[in-house]
Amino acid sequence: MKALQLTQRGEFNWTEIEKPRLEQPDQVLVKIKAIGICGTDIHAFGGNQPFFSYPRILGHELGVEVIETGSAVKDLKLGDRCSVEPYLNCGNCQACLKGKSNCCESLQVLGVHTDGGMTEYLVLPENKLHKAEGLGYEELSIVETYGIGCHAVSRAGVKAGDKVLLIGAGPIGITAIDFAKIEGAEVHVYDLSQNRLDFCETHLKGDVFLREDPPENEYDVVFDATGNSQSMKRALNYLAHGGRLVFIGLFQGDYSFNDPYFHKKETTLLSSRNALPADFTRIINLMESGKLELSEVITHKVTFDETPAFFATLREKPDLVKGVILL
Repeated sequence: MKALQLTQRGEFNWTEIEKPRLEQPDQVLVKIKAIGICGTDIHAFGGNQPFFSYPRILGHELGVEVIETGSAVKDLKLGDRCSVEPYLNCGNCQACLKGKSNCCESLQVLGVHTDGGMTEYLVLPENKLHKAEGLGYEELSIVETYGIGCHAVSRAGVKAGDKVLLIGAGPIGITAIDFAKIEGAEVHVYDLSQNRLDFCETHLKGDVFLREDPPENEYDVVFDATGNSQSMKRALNYLAHGGRLVFIGLFQGDYSFNDPYFHKKETTLLSSRNALPADFTRIINLMESGKLELSEVITHKVTFDETPAFFATLREKPDLVKGVILL
C-alpha cells in the first residue's frame, strides 16, 4: 500500500509498504480517511522536533473508518467512524497504573516515535479508537488537537471567573481558548501575529486580544503554547500571586527563572502533555451536541498526493491555522 515517508529534514518520499494485518484479538484494521497536520509534523519536516528520528511516516491526528475487527473487539463494527488516540502506552508503568497514559514511561506516539497515519491503513488496539456518530472525518482528525487544550485546561483547574492569559494563538493555543471559555473563564489572547489574532477574534470567544505585552501580576492562569524559551520566561511576570503557570509548548533546552520571584508568588508550575481517553470522549460529546465546533479552524485542505508540495510551501501560508489531508 502507498505511504509517505519523511526520510530526512525537508524531504518526503513515496514508498510502498505491506498492508497491515490483525495479529491480536483486540486489534482493529482501519482505513485512513483524514489526517490533521500538526505542529509536530511541521517541526519534524523542519528538523527541530524533540524525540524524533528519521525516516518516519508522519500522521497522528487521524479520522478513520473501521474495516476489520478482531475476535475480542466488542464496541466497534465495520463502517464505524473514529478518532484515533495516538498514544501507545505500556499499561504497566507507574504513570499508566495511575491512569496517566498520556505520559507513560515508554510512550510511543504514532507518527513521532513509531510510524503513523500518512498511509492507507493502520492496525490499532480497540481502546485507541473513539467512535463518533454523525461527525465527518475532517472533524475526527482534529479531535486529538483539541485534546491537548482540553487536557491543559483541566490540568490547570480553570474555573468560572478565572482571568486567563493564553500566549501563542496557534492551533494548540486556540484549543485552550475554547476550553477555558467553556469553563467560564475570562480569556485574554496574546500573540505577535496579527493574522492569528484576527482569526481568533473572528472565530473564537476570547475576551481581549493583545499584540503588546500583557499587564504584569494580573492573571490567575497563564498558558504558554509557544514553545519559545524567552516567552516561557516572561510568562511568569504576567501571573498573579498564587496563580498557575502551564507550559503546553515544548522546546529543546533548559528553562530557568528567578527563584525568589517564583516563591514570592507561590507559583504553581505545570507542564501539560498529550491528552487522556476521557478528553477524547468529552470532545466528541461536545461536538455531537453542537457545543463545540471544530471545523471552523480548518483553513486548508489538500489531497494525499498534494502533501509534499504543501509542506514545501508552508512559509507561503501565513494564514494557515489548521491543515487537513484528505484520502
